[in-house]
Amino acid sequence: MDAQGRGRADDIDPADQWVLNPNTGEYELRLAPSAPQSSVPGPRRPAPPDSTARGTRQTASPEVPGQRRRRAEPEPPAGRRSRRPAKKKSKAKKALLWTGGSMAFVLVAVSAAGYLYIKHLNDNITSVSDDGASTGGFSKDKAINLLVIGTDKRTGSGNEGYGDAGSVGHADTTILLHISKDRSNATALSIPRDLIVDVPDCQTQQSDGTEKVIAGTENVRFNTSLGQDGRTASCTVRTVTELTGIQADNFMVADFNAVKTLTDAVGGVEVCLAKDIDDSDSHLKLSKGTHNISGETALAFVRTRHSVGFGGDLSRIQLQQQFLSALMRKLSSNSTLTSPTKLLKLAEVGTKALTVDSKLDSIYKLKDLGLELGKLNPKNLTFTTIPVLDNPAEKVKATVVLNETKAPAVFQAIKDDVSFTAVKKKQAQAGKDAAAARLKGTKSAASEVRVRILNGGAAAGSAQETLSWLQNQQGVLKSENAGNAGTTLSRTTLEYAPAQADQARELAGLMGLSGSAMKPGKSVTNSQGLPAITLTLGKDFQGAGVSLTTPTKAPDVDSKTTADKVTCAK
Repeated sequence: MDAQGRGRADDIDPADQWVLNPNTGEYELRLAPSAPQSSVPGPRRPAPPDSTARGTRQTASPEVPGQRRRRAEPEPPAGRRSRRPAKKKSKAKKALLWTGGSMAFVLVAVSAAGYLYIKHLNDNITSVSDDGASTGGFSKDKAINLLVIGTDKRTGSGNEGYGDAGSVGHADTTILLHISKDRSNATALSIPRDLIVDVPDCQTQQSDGTEKVIAGTENVRFNTSLGQDGRTASCTVRTVTELTGIQADNFMVADFNAVKTLTDAVGGVEVCLAKDIDDSDSHLKLSKGTHNISGETALAFVRTRHSVGFGGDLSRIQLQQQFLSALMRKLSSNSTLTSPTKLLKLAEVGTKALTVDSKLDSIYKLKDLGLELGKLNPKNLTFTTIPVLDNPAEKVKATVVLNETKAPAVFQAIKDDVSFTAVKKKQAQAGKDAAAARLKGTKSAASEVRVRILNGGAAAGSAQETLSWLQNQQGVLKSENAGNAGTTLSRTTLEYAPAQADQARELAGLMGLSGSAMKPGKSVTNSQGLPAITLTLGKDFQGAGVSLTTPTKAPDVDSKTTADKVTCAK
């Protein structure tokens, strides 16, 4: 910049160079030209709008040597044409060429600066191998399962008073975040660090680049799935898969500094306490009521457990869920989304604070994930905890075990993409009515159902298992195993011709199929050349006789809250 500008380029706040594009909804870099003004005549710049009288035309062009300065001319009255002569075409063409050349220069400058900034953010990112533990990365057209791991490792200055002084970085706080396929809802499932689990064997890439298979252990605390015996975050992913049957698409790891820097970047988050707290262990000292917390106070808040609830890890989980709800509200608020300064700060500290898996190691991938998360409404983001019970093997209760009565239903609901909050779906009611109508009407006798059974993604042997079950227990004698479908389906389907609807309804009732699984189409012939309906077993098939109707109601959980609500910790 020249001496009349805002100072050296080094002194410019980067946030001032980014503006919101109303057409795309994204921020774009806008740079002021750094070269001095040329003395070559160019098109006259229009004056910015101001409060001057409308009858005066403002001329903003600087004086050019050898030219006389024009005086301000009065604006012609309404209805009369100006007496000023029109510009010649040759001058108009020159002006157009000059403007086009200047624009090209600016675009090149913006592209170069943008590339350097993106490269800077990419250089901030720390990634570790997923070691094949994840699905290979999230997809925009599918549900997303993201594992967020908070460690108790002391890193950075000012964290000496937190956590275990000798910790190698255990899985102190772990949340499995499930985002529905249609992005209408999400479930954040907290996994207690003191939950007794089996940690499976896991192949890991160590910090020195070597490969190592770390032997698993049985009946140990969940938090030892990370850090213990050199385990990496991929071991925690495998442990969650073993525990829940849900495989994460990606994972993120955060330490103490992430809480402090992220809350500072958004200007703090609002939390609530139902009583005064003065906890010497976590260093949290806050009075009853609502508070805007950030930095050290925010870290102390999520670390507190002895002063709330029953003083254990489950009580601390409720504080952490309240904190994350507040952070979600702040991130989605207008005060954040419309502030270039805050957004740039978030990009800066976010890329430094989080360690991500190797499938999520670029700013573009993180941006895409952020856009998917941004589609969520906080009122449809549910925080809950895996149902657990006190460990019956302990006299002094220190750990918990899985509640085998409640937990499987919670895991299955997440697998089935069931919302834990009431969400108004945008699906047309006509479509729902049409699917339901397929189940209504007359049904043929089981002995009259002629069906070909194909395996389209179910476990090996499923088609033969279903055939035996239908013939021996349900009386569907005109059935046959037609082998593999040659394609993979996520859900089991039943295809039939209109004249075979009564057979399809009978088989759907036996299999526990919903109306949406029934596909009116055309008839096929079986091995005897006779018309038959086609049952294709998908990935959702769990065994002969197990209903395939997906539940639409969430199971009961011990505690539940949504991100839009402010709850006061007791």
